Amino acid sequence: MVNLKLLYDEETIQKRIQEMAEEIDRDYEGKSILAICVLRGAIYFAVDLTKKMKNTSIEIDFVRVSSYSGIETTGKIDLTLDVSEDLKDRDVLIIEDIIDTGYTLSFLKKHILEKNPRTLKVAVLADKEERRRVPVDVDYVGFKIPSKYIVGYGFDYNNTCRNLNYIGTLEN
Repeated sequence: MVNLKLLYDEETIQKRIQEMAEEIDRDYEGKSILAICVLRGAIYFAVDLTKKMKNTSIEIDFVRVSSYSGIETTGKIDLTLDVSEDLKDRDVLIIEDIIDTGYTLSFLKKHILEKNPRTLKVAVLADKEERRRVPVDVDYVGFKIPSKYIVGYGFDYNNTCRNLNYIGTLEN
């Protein structure tokens, strides 16, 4: 088992996701949106966020894109699963677990915009802003986090620990 230090407990995470859901509901005001969950890490966040959105009709699709190998970014973007829905003239919300260097999200936003959506917004659970190498606009941010490796609530360590109901930092 890995050694973790608690960063956000389950109650804090769920409270913040509720606030984000309410903000997104207000912004979309009863519209229908296509939520694109970035696999694998964002699945827990996407499920909880969309369940809390009460005033927005939601369809969901998935992409799988990554620039990580183990715990380090490679800088190389791999898109291994693309959306299956037609995005033309749709209101699209990308749901991502974390923005770190910005490489992956920058690539994904450009990729989605090439499919001509009416609007494109981004919701991320965690923003590691101090590591940003590529500027990327994000519309909804759950938490600003320190430049530490985090696990739990979808964030993994060598594909483990995703199922923890809290977010912790990996300690040596």
